[in-house]
Amino acid sequence: MTMDVRDVLQFATVTRGLSLLFQVVLNAAIPDHEADAFSPPRTEEPLYLDSTVEWLLGGLSRWDAEHFLFIAERGYLYEHNFAFFPLLPVILRGLAETLLWPLSSWLTVRGRLLLAVALGNSALFLLSAVALYALSRIVLQDRRLALLSSLLYCLTPANVFMTAGYSESLFAALTFGGLFLLEKGFTFRACLALGIATAARSNGLVNIGFLLYLPSLHALSQIRVYRTTIKGHTKVFHYILVIIRLLFTSLLGTAIIALPFCAFQYYGYRTFCTPSVSLERIPPALLSLAERKGYRVPDENGPPPLWCMRPLPLLYSHIQDVYWDVGFLRYFELKQIPNFLLALPMATLGIMAAYAYYQANPDLCLRLGLWESGAHKRLDKPTPGLYNPRVFVYIVHSTVLLVFGTLCMHVQVLTRFMGSSSPVPFWISAHLLLLNEPLLHRRKTSTPNVRLWTNTSSRNGCSHMSHNPITALLPHWKICSPTTQCILGYFISYWVLGLALHCNFLPWT
Repeated sequence: MTMDVRDVLQFATVTRGLSLLFQVVLNAAIPDHEADAFSPPRTEEPLYLDSTVEWLLGGLSRWDAEHFLFIAERGYLYEHNFAFFPLLPVILRGLAETLLWPLSSWLTVRGRLLLAVALGNSALFLLSAVALYALSRIVLQDRRLALLSSLLYCLTPANVFMTAGYSESLFAALTFGGLFLLEKGFTFRACLALGIATAARSNGLVNIGFLLYLPSLHALSQIRVYRTTIKGHTKVFHYILVIIRLLFTSLLGTAIIALPFCAFQYYGYRTFCTPSVSLERIPPALLSLAERKGYRVPDENGPPPLWCMRPLPLLYSHIQDVYWDVGFLRYFELKQIPNFLLALPMATLGIMAAYAYYQANPDLCLRLGLWESGAHKRLDKPTPGLYNPRVFVYIVHSTVLLVFGTLCMHVQVLTRFMGSSSPVPFWISAHLLLLNEPLLHRRKTSTPNVRLWTNTSSRNGCSHMSHNPITALLPHWKICSPTTQCILGYFISYWVLGLALHCNFLPWT
């Protein structure tokens, strides 16, 4: 384990521990808001430790987390449960029935699931932080920028969703890990990781773009090599071989990534369009909730829902349309201005990243990053950092998420949507800090006694950054640059406010 990875793991562990501690304190100090959220009845008799676990970790079960916990406990009973993909509930139930099974005499399934959320998401967040660092090192080719990006990720504005019973930590770990494998050339293993990510969140389908782009880049590179090293008919044969390999990889990889989504939609179709469950088999308390709230349940004796008659009967699209009113420009209302303001910082980072990258590489962007001009070809190694040509596809991915999230989703979820799916918000934030914060520069500053990024020698003679630059900046807040104050102020304020508001059933991102 390298020292940088150890630094990231240590900081991620500290922030996870503080998140769990703060949610306990804030949940106890602030009275819960009575929100009109999904709240199924408890059908099990509480055991000895249930009230204690609920008091300590109840803040992790708010809003959509209740859906994941319900699915892990009861399965997919209500139609709108199918908006939440199955991988996280499967993992939580697996932890509850294996690692936490010895506690079954003291905790109900619900109590063990809450413990599984705290343990599972903490571990998954550590994995995602390390995966982001590995991905950043290979793409950015800049150790300082990679480390600073990963440390900022540990203070992500989407913090509460990485801790609570949501799938963000799971999705981030699989996505960043899969993209790292793809960058290293382990295409099949990358497809498996990204395919599993699609079983956690629907936007895992967007990762197909990476699978189509990065192997295409590699194929063009091979063709350029063959053009100069191979002559005659053999060259054509190698061209055809490269193209066939690319098509095979793209088709197979796309199928692997899309398979979990398609299988889940088929399961939803069979559950509601050809049901084999009668109402008598549903627990009365849960059936009563369905009747009171208007939740649809599968009934073999009832008529199928209308969406089953569509040419492409996608349950996920139906739920987003009917239950959550998600659609193009539907959220553009005056009453939603506060939510747009809430998402503005994350949107600003995405816009700044796209604009800065285009300004630095206009020709590369116009060529879609597929080939370089003559001036760049002469360079033995591309310039490291945010403007590296390898960053292009990530900028495009981030921009697509930003545009889609702004125009077609509940805009306030943009913070966690991008914060768990793209490394770009953390790359641009670290880039701006390194660019504008004198205290992070190796050269002398106006405050020579403040040394945040000092190097010490390791046993192997390699230099190592002896301080966590994020925690070292905080005591010198007043002399930090305005850029640093804005970025760290945004990350830390959202980190804390998310815990305070979300864990007490108050609206957040």
